[in-house]
Amino acid sequence: MKSTVNTSMIKENKWNIPPNAPACMERHLDSVEYREDGTLLLGASSLTGRCWQGSIWIYSDPKQSPNEGFCKAGVQTEAGISEVKWVSQKGVIVASDSGAVELWELAEDERLLVNKFSKHEHDHVVTSVSPTAGASNVVSGSMDCRVKVWDLSQETVISAYNAHSKSVICVSCSPTDDSLFLSCGQDGRLLLWDRRKPSKPASRIEIESPSCCPTSVAWHPHHRSTIAYGDELGRVTVKDFLGAQPVQTQSTHRRRVSGLAFSSHSAPLLASISDDCSLAVMNSDLIEVLRDRRHQDFVSSVGWLPDSSDSLTTVGWDHQVLHHTVGSAITSPP
Repeated sequence: MKSTVNTSMIKENKWNIPPNAPACMERHLDSVEYREDGTLLLGASSLTGRCWQGSIWIYSDPKQSPNEGFCKAGVQTEAGISEVKWVSQKGVIVASDSGAVELWELAEDERLLVNKFSKHEHDHVVTSVSPTAGASNVVSGSMDCRVKVWDLSQETVISAYNAHSKSVICVSCSPTDDSLFLSCGQDGRLLLWDRRKPSKPASRIEIESPSCCPTSVAWHPHHRSTIAYGDELGRVTVKDFLGAQPVQTQSTHRRRVSGLAFSSHSAPLLASISDDCSLAVMNSDLIEVLRDRRHQDFVSSVGWLPDSSDSLTTVGWDHQVLHHTVGSAITSPP
C-alpha cells in the first residue's frame, strides 16, 4: 500500500536543531561558562508561571546565543538552575533548585545531553557548585546551610559539612590545590576549607565589615592565598588570607555583588557583576577599566573567554547574553 503522505509538504529542519533541545529557552539566564575551546555553556530558569523549570544549552558559536535555533545541544531540566559548570570536555555539573546536584554528559557528536546522575542530597535549593582543580570532585553549597563534597566517579557525597548557620550563597574551589575551597553564607561568614584536616577543616577568614554578608567569592588564578569577595553593599575586596599583601577594597556597585571572575592571563583583571544591573572590570589595583550598564535586570553570571585577557560574557534575568571587550567601551563612574 502506497503512503498517502505528500512529502512535498514536509518542511526540512533548516535550523538543524538537536533532537532533545527544548523549543524555547526560559527567560531568566542564570549561569554562563566557557569550555577551553570556547564552547559556551548556558543555564536558564523559568521563575514565573505554573512550572518552575530550567534548561541547559551548549553553543559552538557564543555570538549565536541565546537563539535556540543555533544551539549545539540543549535539554530541559525538571527544576530551575542556580549554576552550571564544565567538569570535563563533555561533562556538565548542575546546581538545581530542587536540592539536587546533577551530572550531564555530551554524546552523539556533542548534539545530545545525557543525564548521568541526579542526586537529591540537599534539603533545599543548591545555590552553587564548583569543581576541584583536578575535576574529580565537586563542592556544592545550599540553602540548607550545608556544604558537600562529591566524588563524581562514585556518584556520591564523600564529605558533608554544617559550619554555616544560614544559607550558603557561594562556593569556590582553588584552581591550584584540590584540597582547598571557599564558602560564604548569609550568616556573614567567609570560610576557608582544607580537606586534609578532617578534625577541623574550616577556618574563618576575617572580612572588612563583619556586619555585612559576603555574597560572592573567587580565587586568584595564580596566587594560592589571594581571593576576591563581594558583599551586600556592592563592595569588592581583594585579600591575601596569609597577610602577605595589604587588603584592597573598592565600592564598585550600588547593590549586592552577584558574581566575581578573574581572567586567566598573567596580570588578571577582575570582573564584578551586581544586582544594580551593571558589569565592572578592574585591574590589579581595583581601578575600573570597563563599566557596562546594558543589562535591564539583575546580572546573574560572568565568564571570561579562555586564553583571553580582554573578552568576557555576561548573562542576566533580562534574557540577554552580552559580550564585552575591555578597552572598547567608554567607562563611566559607578
